[in-house]
Amino acid sequence: MDLEYGEPYEAFRKEVRAFLEEHGPKGGSPSQYPDEDPERFSRWLTQQIEHGYWARTIPREYGGYGAQPDLLETVIMDEEFNRAGVTRGTAAQGPSMLVPTLLEHGSEEQRQRWIGPTLRGEVIWCQGYSEPGSGSDLASLQTHATEDGDDFLINGQKIWTSTADKSQMMFVLVRTERDAPKHAGISYLLLPMDTPGIEVQPLRTMSGEIGENSFNQVFFTDVRVPQANVVGKRGEGWRIANTTLKHERNSLNANGEATLLRLTTLMQKETVNGSSIMASPVYRDRLMRLQARVLGMKHHGMRMLTCSLKGESPGVAGLVTKLQNCQLNFDMAALAIDVMGELGALYDHTKYEREKGWWQAHSMFSLGLIIGGGTAQIQKNIISERGLGLPREPKPARS
Repeated sequence: MDLEYGEPYEAFRKEVRAFLEEHGPKGGSPSQYPDEDPERFSRWLTQQIEHGYWARTIPREYGGYGAQPDLLETVIMDEEFNRAGVTRGTAAQGPSMLVPTLLEHGSEEQRQRWIGPTLRGEVIWCQGYSEPGSGSDLASLQTHATEDGDDFLINGQKIWTSTADKSQMMFVLVRTERDAPKHAGISYLLLPMDTPGIEVQPLRTMSGEIGENSFNQVFFTDVRVPQANVVGKRGEGWRIANTTLKHERNSLNANGEATLLRLTTLMQKETVNGSSIMASPVYRDRLMRLQARVLGMKHHGMRMLTCSLKGESPGVAGLVTKLQNCQLNFDMAALAIDVMGELGALYDHTKYEREKGWWQAHSMFSLGLIIGGGTAQIQKNIISERGLGLPREPKPARS
């Protein structure tokens, strides 16, 4: 079996490596949500697009690079950016979830207006899906919109809205036909966050901070939005929302290799009685088991990309990504905290904290992802019912 990429691809690898050596951010990548230096963040994304290392296959007319899809080029870019410790593009909700949804369902005006600025980090988006009484049963959402001329007036509440306090825009599900069955009558809207009547209240999470990966609750009181902001057709929001959820699950297959490299470096640096943690067969065995899972998810991602390039449905393979990758990220963070020993319990930027508490925050955030975006239990139901064709879980008997 020949596992070599071949000369053209190795030449491409050299190009990527040269770009990173010349242009890669010094002192690490800009923040995914650029509070302190949004211009630097946008310049870096724009530079990647110009060289074809971000938004590579997005059409030029929408602000992308416009290249033809190539599986091995994608793998090489990820490998080289991970090796350099630099983030390729951004995993923010706009580029990873909204952009592919607009490409599939949006109007030409919506694509022209929003895709380019979103890819360049000039517009940050949040997702208005979950509600206090509509989490795992998303279709029961109650936030509603009533017609007022050419506009909608939105009233209701969303919760667990990541980065709503930092975003300029929201893609939101609202009920526009309140008498329709719960999976019907939902519309998918694009909503400016500075619209009068929107109130954002940050939520303190188990990590103890209201920080970069913040959660919020959002209240809508007579929020006016043009009906032209509906993506697709009015009342078809459930179908469009599932497109977004598909891309959300797929986006969680990213960065496993980068996290593994960071974990390996930590194990090489940390010592016990003068010996590197890496010298311990117990810890090394745990690392190797995680490495095997990371490689498995990497090649699973290649399988998913191949299906996408061929226009084929991945079937049940597309349903396991979130379940497997969220647990994998949490398990890598758990090993890192164990490696640090008693220092692994530190947080809040104390004197002996490692990497500014990155691993502690990553552990909490990864645990949250096992719950958010559809809990692990819900994911298992989806896999069994939609993927394997097993009977639906019985509903509890009415008393």
